[in-house]
This record gives sequence, C-alpha cells and structure tokens, in this order.
Amino acid sequence: MKTFNVPIIYRSPLISAIKNSRRQQDKMKKDFSPTHLDLGDLHIYLARHFGFCYGVENAIEISFRTIEENPGRRIFLLSEMIHNPQVNADLGSRGVRFLQDTYGQQLISFEELNADDIVIIPAFGATLEIEKKLRDIGIRTERYNTTCPFVEKVWNRSAQIAKKNYTIVVHGKPGHEETRATFSHAAADTPTVVVKDMAQTKILAEYIKGALPPDSFYTTFKGQYSHGFDVQKDLRRIGVVNQTTMLASDTQAIADFLKQTMIEVYQPAEGNIEQHFADTRDTLCYATLDNQSAIMGLLNTPADLAIVVGGYNSSNTSHLVELCEEKLTTFFISSEEKIISPTEILHYNFHNKKEVKTTGWLPAQHPVRILISSGASCPDALVEAVIDKLAGYYNAAEKLEVFIG
Repeated sequence: MKTFNVPIIYRSPLISAIKNSRRQQDKMKKDFSPTHLDLGDLHIYLARHFGFCYGVENAIEISFRTIEENPGRRIFLLSEMIHNPQVNADLGSRGVRFLQDTYGQQLISFEELNADDIVIIPAFGATLEIEKKLRDIGIRTERYNTTCPFVEKVWNRSAQIAKKNYTIVVHGKPGHEETRATFSHAAADTPTVVVKDMAQTKILAEYIKGALPPDSFYTTFKGQYSHGFDVQKDLRRIGVVNQTTMLASDTQAIADFLKQTMIEVYQPAEGNIEQHFADTRDTLCYATLDNQSAIMGLLNTPADLAIVVGGYNSSNTSHLVELCEEKLTTFFISSEEKIISPTEILHYNFHNKKEVKTTGWLPAQHPVRILISSGASCPDALVEAVIDKLAGYYNAAEKLEVFIG
C-alpha cells in the first residue's frame, strides 16, 4: 500500500516500532490480539489496528503539501480536514481558513472567494451542489481534493446500482459531512433516503410493507430523502450503502434486516432476491472494519479500564468507545492533557455530548491493566503521549525504550 509523507509531529517512534513489528509478524492481518506492554505495575494493551488510515494520511499529505507549494495564496478548507482538533488547529495556524463548520454551517461566504483562491476538499468529500458553486467561481478543486478513496468507492457503487434502478438507502448520521456528500452523489442518480440506525430502519421497513400511511414518511424522514421521493414506488428495489465510519456490524445488520423485509414482501423465487435487493457488502471501509475487529480482539483481554483517544466529533472513534463501553469502564479523551492526574481525568460522554471529570479513575491495586486504542483520525504521537503520561505515574517511562528497539 502507498506510504504518505505525514508531518513528523504526528509520528511516534514507539508506536511506529510496535506497528512495524506487528506487520512483520502478521502480514496477512489475521491476528487481532493486542500488543502487550509490560511496564511492571502498569500493563498496557494496544489494539492491533488503530490510528491514521489511508484516507486520513492522504488528506494530510495533500493539505500540508498545498500549503508549502503555495506561499502567499489564500487557502481555504471546505470544512474540517478530518475530525481531529490537533490536525485542524495545525492547519489553521498555517493560515488555512475554514469555509464551513462540521455541520455545514457557513463560516465564510462563498461570495468572498475568487478564482485565484485554493479550496481543499476534506477527506469526507463534498456535495455536488458545493462542487458546482466552486466551479462557478472559477475554483478548480481537482488537485486539492482529498476525498478518501473508500468514500469514493461508496459513491461509485451507488452509481452502479442506480443504473439498475435501485433506490439507495444510506446508513449514516444525517448531519455528518460524509453522509451529506454521499447522499448528494447518490441522489443525483436515483431516489435516496438516509437511515441513522436500526430503529429508523425498522420504520422504513414498515413503509416497504405498506403498514404505515405513505404521507407520514415525509414527516418521519424529513431532511433525509431526495427530492421527488415516492415512498409507494421507490422502495420496491433498494440497495444499502454506508457512511464508512459507522459500525460495520450495524450496517450489515441493517442490510440483512432490509433484505429479509424484501423477501417477506415480495417472496421472490429461489435466488431471485436481487430483483428487489442489491448486494453492496463491498462498501464497508477496510480501516473501519480492521479497527473495530481489533477492538473486539482487545476486549478479550482482562483489564481494569479502557482509554480511547480521538476527536470528540469523530464518528469512527465514538464507535470504538461504544464497543469498549459494552465490556468495561471506558474513557474517551482527545489528548494526554485530559489526564489531569492519577486521580482525575476529563473525558467525553458522546451520548450526551458533554465533557465530564471523573475522580478516582485509576485503580489502587497493582498491576493496573489498561486497554488503549484510537480513532482513524488520531495521530500516533497523541497515543504515545498518553502512554508516556501513564508510565510516568508508575515510574515506568524508561521501560518504554525496550519497545522502541
């Protein structure tokens, strides 16, 4: 796989050494057991896969190269490059300005742009409407488009099944940048509707069955369906694609549920379910799947608590937290600075979207066993900083040198 020139500030000698060692031992990536760091009174278990993915490294490389190659030019980002506060702050400190916030609210009017400006498309992609606005201004985004190839893969798959007259069902968070972009691209080709979870999927199934009055669909799914969507006609042939950072198991469960719904409604002859349901399993992102599988492997290890590092508005990170919370106490932090002391930690509750302080978070017994992972937009340097801080509490910092080699 291609390697990228990511700024050294995001790299980590410790994490690089560990990842390189695991790659050599497990070239086929079939071993999802964690890496054990025995630091005496502190035992750390690192997930097999975590941190920057292909799409994120690609986006970062393009962004920083654009800054270096264009001194004096105005450079804008359509929205956050990725959902990591450090990376976005670093870009901002280099003069990059953001046109929109993460929810699509305008921060700088497009009217302030001119054809000489550079606008970088983030890893999440952009809607067709925004792409047209930029083209109309005279801004060419092709060279500065950092859309993740795996997001584009979803768009391409949507276009393929749209040609066969399938309606697209997008599993994603309706307000997320990637889902908005995917919805826009799919809706240009075929009727499209977004479902955010299984609860909404079950409601959609009731419309497929004809069990709910058609008119109520437009209220229930307000803002989540394409223009001209006909609930009585457009749900006869469907295919499911996803926001690539959703829980892979959730997307598969939603696809399976809708497939079974189509079987119940249309009772197709053996082997003819494709007349009503398209196979789209290939839209699941490899990095999302690997990171989530690694969490499942990590959770097989007995431990006192888990720490997940990443941006608080990062969808893929929140799903890792969600998986960990099912098994043990989990702290979602954005950096080592949130670890105030051995007795206090600031962490994010993504359920109510609030940061809270917990006291007495580290167990008194020794050794303490901690599971650690991070989201796909989290620099390895942040994970090392968290490990360094924890090691310092147990006078074990020097023991980390063994793992660097």
